[in-house]
Amino acid sequence: MSSVPSPAAPTLTREEWAARESAHAARVDEATAGHRGRRGRGEAHPIEDFLFSYYSTTPAQLRRWHPGPGVRLDGASGSERASWKHYRVVGDAVELDVDAFTVARGSAVEFIRGLLSATASRPARLGCFGLHEWAMVYRAREGDVRHQQVPLRLGQAATDEVVERHQIACSHFDAFRFFTPDAVPRNAIQPTRESQSALEQPGCLHAGMDVYKWATKLTPLIPSELTMDCFDLAMEIRLLDMEASPYDLSGYGVEPVRIETAAGKTAYMERQRAFSERSNVLRHRILGVLDDPAVRRGQPAPRR
Repeated sequence: MSSVPSPAAPTLTREEWAARESAHAARVDEATAGHRGRRGRGEAHPIEDFLFSYYSTTPAQLRRWHPGPGVRLDGASGSERASWKHYRVVGDAVELDVDAFTVARGSAVEFIRGLLSATASRPARLGCFGLHEWAMVYRAREGDVRHQQVPLRLGQAATDEVVERHQIACSHFDAFRFFTPDAVPRNAIQPTRESQSALEQPGCLHAGMDVYKWATKLTPLIPSELTMDCFDLAMEIRLLDMEASPYDLSGYGVEPVRIETAAGKTAYMERQRAFSERSNVLRHRILGVLDDPAVRRGQPAPRR
C-alpha cells in the first residue's frame, strides 16, 4: 500500500540496493551450501545443521535481504518486495513500515531489547567448561543419547564420572531443559523460562548462539548483514560447543577440546571469553537498531 514517506529516509538507488541484495544472497548461499546439500541427500551433520534444526529460520528465509529501518529502496515499487509483510510503497520506492512492524511485534521487541540489554550488562561467567552437553547424556539410558549417530568419546561410565567430578552451573534454560533427570539436581542453578532475563550472561555459549535467534525473530527490522554476522558467530560457537562435548566427532574431522583436563579447560575458557566479547558487540548492534527513534516511537511505555 502507498504511504507518506518517513522523514529524511536515506535512499538507495536500484543499483546500490540490488548489489547489496546480491552480495547477501551469495553470502547465505555459501554459508548454507553444506546444509542444503545434505538435506537433499537425506543426511545430517551433528554440528553444522544445528542452526537450522534448532532454530526456525530456513536458508530461503535467511537469503531474503532486508535493509533495516529508515532506508528507502528506489525503483522497488514494481518488485516482489512491495508485497512483503511490513513493507510499504512510497512513490516509486519501497521501505520498511516500521510503525506496522512495531504495532504487530511490539511485545517481542520489548522482550528482546530487555533480554539483550540485561545480558550485555553482566560480566561474563567463565568456567562452565561446556558441561551442559555432558549433563544431557549423564546416566542416559541406551537410546536416549541426543546424537545417536556419534559415540561418546569416553564411554558412558567415564562420561558420568566427569560430570560427578565437576560443579555444573548452567544458567541457560534452553540448555538446562535437555538435562537428563539425574543431571537436573546437580545443576547449581535451576533456570526457568520466567527467570531467563535475570540469569542470562554473555559467557554462556548458548546465549551467544541465541543472538542469531533474536536477530531472526526481529526480521525484517534487523539489517540482513547484521543477521548474517550473528549467524557466522553462532556457527563458530556451535563448533566449540561440540568440540567440548562428550561426543567423539573424529569422523567429522573434529578434534576434541578435552575439558576433563587442565589444558582443555584453559583452551575452552580462552575461546569462551573471546566469544562473550564478540556476542556483546552484536547485542549492542541489535540494540542500536531497536533504539532507532522510528522504532522507539511505536513501542509501549517501559514497564515499571
